[in-house]
Amino acid sequence: MSKLKIKLSMNLNILLQIISSTIAATSVMTLFSYAISESARKLYKEPVLLTYVLHSLKIEVKPALKVFLAWFLHYLIGLAFVVIYHFLWVYEIVEISWPAAFFFGAVSGIVGILGWMLLFKIVPQKPNIDFKGYYAQLFVAHIFFGITAFAVYILFI
Repeated sequence: MSKLKIKLSMNLNILLQIISSTIAATSVMTLFSYAISESARKLYKEPVLLTYVLHSLKIEVKPALKVFLAWFLHYLIGLAFVVIYHFLWVYEIVEISWPAAFFFGAVSGIVGILGWMLLFKIVPQKPNIDFKGYYAQLFVAHIFFGITAFAVYILFI
């Protein structure tokens, strides 16, 4: 096999690794948030809240497109987290391990909470939600995100 074919194969494998980890981790996190939202009878659904933010910022698109954009942004943010994890692992800044996955999830949870706090500050009218409960479940949801991202990521090693 030529060097070019090997390099393309490796790049495709890395891309598949990152995309698969992103889809799995973001989906597990979202399912967790939806389950907690339903059981607590509170609004903790990130895509729904992102749709609210887009609406509050007067983004003028059809409602269905606004919902799509919210979901797209949700998964795009997940992709950003997984790409960061990937580089930290590839450059051996952090070892590829379960404790690192938990740590990444916790740090991502803190970043997520800070991001939502910022979003809620910039929207003209804040949603009527239980903010403390939302942030608590968001933190735990990100731990599930980090662990799932790791579990899928190592399948490709």
